[in-house]
Amino acid sequence: MTPSAARKGAFVEHDPEDCRAVGQIIDLIGDKWTVMVVGALSNGPLRFNAIMREIGGVSHRMLTLTLRALEREGLVTRTAYATIPPKVEYELTKLGRSLIDPLRVLGAWAVRNRPVMEKARAKFEKAKAQAA
Repeated sequence: MTPSAARKGAFVEHDPEDCRAVGQIIDLIGDKWTVMVVGALSNGPLRFNAIMREIGGVSHRMLTLTLRALEREGLVTRTAYATIPPKVEYELTKLGRSLIDPLRVLGAWAVRNRPVMEKARAKFEKAKAQAA
């Protein structure tokens, strides 16, 4: 980041390619199931059904899609064992583990600021209703 970008409070320089890259990453890690899967795997490898139980409320299809996306991006590894019955475990990679602390910080920010945001939302909705 250039000094002028830092002074302006920019996260990244306004290189269109960098902006697209950041947007793609935010799309992936900003998904609620991604956050929950990373949280579930933060204590070590888990099997598919254990992840489902840990996070709850996720469909089989959505968990499959989420795990595939995380594997494709190098955040999760899938290890299949040649056993009967078949055993498959999912584990965060080093890159995936590097997401744990930023997600914890974001989660703490969300919890801390939720009341303020709810108040702002209520104020906005009230003003919108009065204008109608």
